[in-house]
Amino acid sequence: MLTIKNAAVTFVALGSLLAGAGSAVADSGTPSPNAARTGDGAQALCKRVPKIEKRIDRALERMNGEAGERGSLAGLEKRVAAAEEAGHTEIHTFLDNRLTARKTLKTSLEQRQKDVAAVKSWCEANNNGKS
Repeated sequence: MLTIKNAAVTFVALGSLLAGAGSAVADSGTPSPNAARTGDGAQALCKRVPKIEKRIDRALERMNGEAGERGSLAGLEKRVAAAEEAGHTEIHTFLDNRLTARKTLKTSLEQRQKDVAAVKSWCEANNNGKS
């Protein structure tokens, strides 16, 4: 007679056997995604350069927008000033820290823009990294 306790023990034992079999099947020789790669990925990077440029340009354009534009530094500066004027100390602190982070991000994006331009010229001079 099969009791609930015996059924549970049987189920747990069967599950552990299947889990062990699953790991044995997983070791079938396929390389893991973390396996060592050869080369420096120049060809793939050269292929992605136009999309990277567009993404950086779009982000910088948004940050440099006017105060009414969503995501602009001018708009965030205006909100910081309004919170300070209204005496909302916590809101002012939060927005001011956010503004500082965005200004840092802008500097980082401008540096990336220069780096991507250098990569683009290298790609053009080196057959898009195929050599």
